[in-house]
Amino acid sequence: MTIDKLREQLLAFRDARDWQQFHTLRNLIVSTSIEAGELLETIQWKTDADIEALLRDPTQMKNLRHECADVLMYLLLVADAAGFDLVEAAAEKLELNEERYPADKAKGRSTKYSEL
Repeated sequence: MTIDKLREQLLAFRDARDWQQFHTLRNLIVSTSIEAGELLETIQWKTDADIEALLRDPTQMKNLRHECADVLMYLLLVADAAGFDLVEAAAEKLELNEERYPADKAKGRSTKYSEL
């Protein structure tokens, strides 16, 4: 499935339920944050070893996949409500990060671009 097909299906799902009326930009951004919090909850209080084990547990892995999917779907809805293409925005941001984090300066470092 492509991101465009997913977006199309997501908007059809929303429209079939007449939910666009609730999908103000503010509500969608708030909901994205809530879903991101639920994604964080999948690893809350876990050690790195616990997280590695989570990836081998089908039930926990399914939960992780679904929480990631919720974040992605809300981000697609945010982009739709704000009138921009999320893939184009991500490509633009990646290009900016290429400039901010040149490989010769950033390789193997977690330093913020302003401190490189």
